[in-house]
Amino acid sequence: MDISTTYMGLALESPVIVGSSGLTDSVEKLKKIEEAGAGAAVLKSIFEEEIAYEYNDIIKDVSLTTGYNLEQFDYLDMQLRGKKLFAYLELIKQAKAGVSMPVIASVNCVYSHEWASFAKQIADAGADALELNMFFSPTDFERESSELEKVYFQIVEKLLKTVTIPVSLKISYYFSNLGRMIQRLSETGVSGIVLFNRFFSPDIDTEKLEVKPSFVFSSPSDIAISLRWMAIMSQRVKCDLAASTGVHDAQGVIKHILAGAQAVQMVSTLYKNKTPYLKTVIQDIRNWMEIHGFDSLADFRGKLSQAEAQNPSVYDRLQFMKYYS
Repeated sequence: MDISTTYMGLALESPVIVGSSGLTDSVEKLKKIEEAGAGAAVLKSIFEEEIAYEYNDIIKDVSLTTGYNLEQFDYLDMQLRGKKLFAYLELIKQAKAGVSMPVIASVNCVYSHEWASFAKQIADAGADALELNMFFSPTDFERESSELEKVYFQIVEKLLKTVTIPVSLKISYYFSNLGRMIQRLSETGVSGIVLFNRFFSPDIDTEKLEVKPSFVFSSPSDIAISLRWMAIMSQRVKCDLAASTGVHDAQGVIKHILAGAQAVQMVSTLYKNKTPYLKTVIQDIRNWMEIHGFDSLADFRGKLSQAEAQNPSVYDRLQFMKYYS
């Protein structure tokens, strides 16, 4: 069975991409991922907050001993950014030398003016593509939704003028008109959109009376949101679509391809079952294809998308009403 695919113009040996995480932060781990059958890997994101927090700590220390010196702060700022970026650029270079699968860099920023400078250096380091992990908090009560959404397009426009490598956007589903937003983003010239981000979720410890992390890993049921929107947006966008969150086995991958995905990202299940589990996922995909008479992914990609479904309403609210009636 031919399980190769293309994503953002990149040739992938399989549709499974290992998403940005601690699983992709070293060349040794990337080699194991490739050996297990991954089509590509997204390197662990470089976070702007990491640089900002580290910078602020240094400012505090320096201000206590030498007083405020703006020129010195500017120097520290450049040095710190350079140190953090240097390590990331080295990872890209070493990854490209150590594996043959596509290596996708990942940037997670919160201030739009930083994106272009990060992206240019990452592209120059040899990354095959760049995934922008874009998210602006829906709890920002000082800005209108239209203002927040406008920032996405400003960042994309700036980035596409800066780099020539393929760019994908990993977005959330926190938009007032999600379908149209995905469509508009796909028309900017990006090569791919990943549905969807997964964020930290807080819980409350009722005994200690404190906030604690909750559901660090995704569960198979989390696939519902990305699957629905994958099926709805398939054939309605001008770029490739990839799925993320809740994909824990071959069935999850197959479902997304049936919905129209070019590729599918996995993370949580590999933390739980370890990297070699990818071999099982790949073999299960092949076995399913053989049983159903499919020779390639193209034979069934989008077969159950809303655009191709015999009953498109299965993806609409009406079915929810029928279920409970």
